[in-house]
Amino acid sequence: MKKAVSSILITALAFMAIPISGLHVSAESIGDIEKKINDLEEEQSGLNEEKSNLEGNRKDTEEKLNKNKSDQNNVEQEINSIDEELSTTQNDINQKENEITETNNEIETLSNKINELTDRIAALKEEIEILEDRIEKRDALLKQRLRTIQQNGGDMKYIEVIFGASSFGDFISRSSAVNTIMDSDKTIMEAQAADKKELQANKKEVEANKEEVEVKKVAVEEKKNSLESQKDELLALENQLKDQMQEKETLMAQLEEEHQDLEEYKMSIEDEQRVLNDQQKAITLAKQQYEQEKGKLEQLAKEEAARQKAAQEQAAKDKSSESNSSSSDDTGTVASTPAPSGNGTFIKPTSGPVTSHFNPNRMHPIHNVVKPHNGTDFGKRSAADGRIVAAADGVVSTAGTLGGYGNTVMITHVINGQTYTTLYAHLSSISVSSGQTVSQGQQIGVMGTTGSSTGVHLHFEVHPGGYKNPANPLNYIN
Repeated sequence: MKKAVSSILITALAFMAIPISGLHVSAESIGDIEKKINDLEEEQSGLNEEKSNLEGNRKDTEEKLNKNKSDQNNVEQEINSIDEELSTTQNDINQKENEITETNNEIETLSNKINELTDRIAALKEEIEILEDRIEKRDALLKQRLRTIQQNGGDMKYIEVIFGASSFGDFISRSSAVNTIMDSDKTIMEAQAADKKELQANKKEVEANKEEVEVKKVAVEEKKNSLESQKDELLALENQLKDQMQEKETLMAQLEEEHQDLEEYKMSIEDEQRVLNDQQKAITLAKQQYEQEKGKLEQLAKEEAARQKAAQEQAAKDKSSESNSSSSDDTGTVASTPAPSGNGTFIKPTSGPVTSHFNPNRMHPIHNVVKPHNGTDFGKRSAADGRIVAAADGVVSTAGTLGGYGNTVMITHVINGQTYTTLYAHLSSISVSSGQTVSQGQQIGVMGTTGSSTGVHLHFEVHPGGYKNPANPLNYIN
């Protein structure tokens, strides 16, 4: 927003320096001052309008800042929620991995057990073959015994053997032999039955165990497949959450950058408001000086009128000639408001060398983005270069900290009817104050590196027509 500083201010201050005693004052000169006062009032009105617009921009920026902060809070809550969900998902993934590991161990155990049972079945096959051979031989023996018994009439032959004894001792011997034979037959039959039972039991047990283990192994493998499927789903969810997290973090970074830009814009608005306030103060001071000058001119006009009246009365009394009477008015010429000081050019504000030129498309050395460089930078080779002077006569409109400019002085000049604003930034110290009149070459501060600066230097700007109209300073410096 353009900040127009009154050219009348410089004219007024320059006019104050002109001796006014002894001048022939006319109504025209008073009218000129009244016009200048009206111009200042119009300029004050324009500044008030600019201030009102700036205040509207400031409030709008405040609303945007509040909305940005609210958006940041919402995004931060979403980030925290996603982070919690991501943490839970990662814990679930770890749990599934542990379960899968346990299931793999269980599968390995069951596989080992199946291998053991397989080995056991192989061993039982050998035992079964032995038992089957033993049973087969016993079957043959028993069949032979049964045929013998059948051929000999069954148990009757045993009675004949017993009762065929020739003596009691022979009877006992024969009875004992028969019992032995019968016990042997019984033992063979019992062993045969036991072997058959054991054979069936072993086969049944091993086959049942193997089947049970194989069924369990299938169930565990299905469980493993289910766990791996769940893990894949959790990994997909984790990737989705990470993508969401990245999006939210990117959004948060954008909001933070926007917030910073809004803060800087708000600060620039506040700086502009301060500059306008300083300009209004300067205009008020100029109006006061014009009013005082107007009063002096009016007083001089009265005194001049009284003097002329007295001279005319004295001339009438002396009956002087008309030519002599007219010669008494030879006291001076009509005065008009003098032109402001200045020869139409600026001097260098420092003896230091140029280190960076005016460039509307320069890459900013700190922010690393393309930003206009609205002035010329001067470096410091010696202590003398650090002395910063006013480029022309003028009035200080701003003297203080100004955003990224750091310690800054702004001076308003009127040269050949043209208004200019010069800006001197990054000063280490300031030796003038707002509203102060300065002369060309007068020291206003010392070169420094305050604000957004990469080293000691002076950033110098020239704004024809008022602030916010930057032009190449080297086009205006002798």
